[in-house]
Amino acid sequence: MSTLLEVSGVSVSFDGFKAINNLSFRIGPAEMRAIIGPNGAGKTTFMDIITGKTRPDEGRVIWGEKSVSLLNMSEAKIAQAGVGRKFQRPTVFEDQTVFDNLLLALKKDRSPLSVLFYRRSNEDREKVHSLAEEIGLTSQLERKSGELSHGQKQWLEIGMLLAQEPMLLLVDEPAAGMTPEEREHTTSILVQAAKTRAVVVVEHDMEFVRRLECRVTVLHEGSVLAEGSLDHVTKNQDVIDVYLGR
Repeated sequence: MSTLLEVSGVSVSFDGFKAINNLSFRIGPAEMRAIIGPNGAGKTTFMDIITGKTRPDEGRVIWGEKSVSLLNMSEAKIAQAGVGRKFQRPTVFEDQTVFDNLLLALKKDRSPLSVLFYRRSNEDREKVHSLAEEIGLTSQLERKSGELSHGQKQWLEIGMLLAQEPMLLLVDEPAAGMTPEEREHTTSILVQAAKTRAVVVVEHDMEFVRRLECRVTVLHEGSVLAEGSLDHVTKNQDVIDVYLGR
């Protein structure tokens, strides 16, 4: 299998605390991966490094077919290269409709002239309707986003990221605060997305992770503790010791 993203020997310290310790990770171009681990395991810092928010002290982060280094790129350039990130709390334009949120997020030339002379096309409308169908919000297109439920706002933000056509989607605790029905729908959205791009999900809800039916990476003290199916890693003695605090 080809590799879309490869993190190799990455370490980073904050005031003497090693948040990431010689971490290595790789994912293919159409693959789902769940990242689990106790609080302080390095999950958020791991995503910060990939997206350029945090620069490691050592190691490599190699991206795409041309094997370019993400460490030489700004956060904006990394996003333009195809890395999308969704934080735990949904961020949408609440005074705008669902349709307008998705329309604004479409991958477009953002130069001043292009923005000034932009006119909504039939192709844009079709893309918005396709995205709305993918995230299950077709019936909500004319509603203001601020009126949506928590789960629906999460789906809208995922749709806005998908509108940017990322090759890698990083999603932080998507199931938090959701009803069982919303969690089930979120699972479907992410599984479908992973058919055409890489999806990394950071999550604490093990039942949600189980429904993703994907490879799991367990982080502990900034390093990979175990990898494999959820059943495999939860039987790993090192993982058991960490979670039970032995």
